[in-house]
Amino acid sequence: MIDSSTIGRILDAANISDVVSEFVTLKKRGVNQLGLCPFHNEKTPSFTVSPAKGIFKCFGCGKGGNSVNFIMELEQLSYPDALRWLAKKYHIEFDEKEETQEEKLLKDERESMMIVSAFAQKYFSRYLLKENEGRTVGLSYLRERGIRDDMITKFELGFCPDGKDLFTQAAQREGYKMEFLEKTGLTIKRDDWVRDRFGGRVIFPVHNVAGRVIAFGGRTLTNDKKVAKYLNSPESEIYHKGKTLYGIYQAKRDITRLDKCYLVEGYTDVLAFHQAGIENVVASSGTALTSEQIRLIRRFTFNLTIIYDGDAAGISAAKRGIDIALQEGMSIKLVLLPKDEDPDSFVNKNNASYISQFIKDNEHDFIKFLVSSSNTSEEIRTNPTYKVEKIKEFTKLITLIPEKLVREEYLKFLAISFNIDIQILFTEQQRIMTNVDNSILNKPKPSLIIEKLFNNEENKFSLEEDEILRILLKYFHQEAFEFEDEETHQLNKYSVGYYVLNELHGDGLVSVNHKVRSILLAMEENLGNKEFNPIRFFTQHPDNEISQYASNLLAEKYTESKRWGKSGALIETESEKLYEIVPMLIKEYKLKNVKIMQEKLGQQINEASKNNDEERTRELQTQYQKLNEVINALSKLHGFRAI
Repeated sequence: MIDSSTIGRILDAANISDVVSEFVTLKKRGVNQLGLCPFHNEKTPSFTVSPAKGIFKCFGCGKGGNSVNFIMELEQLSYPDALRWLAKKYHIEFDEKEETQEEKLLKDERESMMIVSAFAQKYFSRYLLKENEGRTVGLSYLRERGIRDDMITKFELGFCPDGKDLFTQAAQREGYKMEFLEKTGLTIKRDDWVRDRFGGRVIFPVHNVAGRVIAFGGRTLTNDKKVAKYLNSPESEIYHKGKTLYGIYQAKRDITRLDKCYLVEGYTDVLAFHQAGIENVVASSGTALTSEQIRLIRRFTFNLTIIYDGDAAGISAAKRGIDIALQEGMSIKLVLLPKDEDPDSFVNKNNASYISQFIKDNEHDFIKFLVSSSNTSEEIRTNPTYKVEKIKEFTKLITLIPEKLVREEYLKFLAISFNIDIQILFTEQQRIMTNVDNSILNKPKPSLIIEKLFNNEENKFSLEEDEILRILLKYFHQEAFEFEDEETHQLNKYSVGYYVLNELHGDGLVSVNHKVRSILLAMEENLGNKEFNPIRFFTQHPDNEISQYASNLLAEKYTESKRWGKSGALIETESEKLYEIVPMLIKEYKLKNVKIMQEKLGQQINEASKNNDEERTRELQTQYQKLNEVINALSKLHGFRAI
């Protein structure tokens, strides 16, 4: 664990312009800097860096935050790993906090396996490029396949010597323990013998999303049909095949930038596409897509295009895991290659421009493709039972899609394609949704979560709370108010922070938004602390959600309160008009709270009236009238004078 003082040193050193400019070309625009967003595809720059505030914000895709958030998002790292990345960049050395024995043992085992894997990759790469066997056998094969040297370097390809245990001996001479050579699957040990798993094979290292080697694939060069063509590392503490995609580390930046991921089958398919300049490509390594792999892709994009062979086997392979992808809210398309072509051969025969155009021209919506191709079959036309089975199959597939409107569009297409009344399909869909396993259909989906988010209590106050917190972040210590002491008649000056927190807590107002609660609590704890810098404190907060929220509030473009606009409180004179703006915002916030309470009371009154509960109805109506009085009082309330 990284201690707080070290985090402070890292954040002090991590200049936002310096960090971002490693990945984005920035041009000065007033006090800020502007560039093309690395997180989505855009032609007009909307990505802004504010050196003074230490934050970035893209007004196209909405991403924002500080230096740590930028690296977390771009490199898909955890908060601690992003801090380590920055520490390495700025040459900040530190010792991490002592971990528990259990944490240490688990981390030590995983780290030891990672270290052994890193050694193996370097050994295999060096053997391929430097040793005679590696060059004449392994390198010759790769060059025959048309794989360039820059791709060999980029994907860290290698060759394992064709000897019983030459690699294992080399690893042990370097001090690597047999325990971890076995656990990673690099070495196979029995009672009376030891051998290298990948002997005589070209090596394809498998990287995790952070770029560390976690496994290997080995391609045999023998023609012996009894020998498996490809051999992969076994499952281990650091490698789970169903959670990994080959090439994800090399592809993630372009997947994010282009908002699309291409999925192919094998290692060499990925290399071929990269060689052609198409880098947003990953491989499932011949397995059916798993939910973990789909979620891994979904971290970067919701748009997935599957590129497989154009034969029946290719279509069958593409269909594996389609239900999971739909269930996870992915938009799925399919590209089928010309007859007798696989991605590797197709890419190697054509230039990048032709390949891109071919994909564009032959990219089909996956479900529509399946429906259309089935509808043209002879059996559909001649066998009513088979036709009904296919309709049910497609309806079930469509039912997995979380978005109701998207489901309806597909059902309309299915109805037209099979010349069937759409109401029949709606009925079938309802039957499926009622009967299907709840663990599949009723678990929260991305789009459903978003729908709930926009309908929950939290968002009823978002505009007012955002404005109040933005003011607090910028003017927390500024003295903008004075009040007359009732006993001494002295005028006392108060800061914006004191005024806002006193007003909110005086009326017992507590936000339902956990981010807002956390920020206000921290501000209350630091009230009177002149050293407290709210902008720095919250934009560099270890909770990524809070730091991004604070950064977004401080970005130049924000939504103004409607009442603010009517009052003529212009942004240019904001700091001079705090004595008007702040009470207005607080009053607006309180009024909304009271009106929502009235709304709920109104519902309760209607319910009590329906139940003929006269006593309860009168009681609730009295409360409702009191809230009316509160609204009238708030409308007249001032009680302050400007300094």
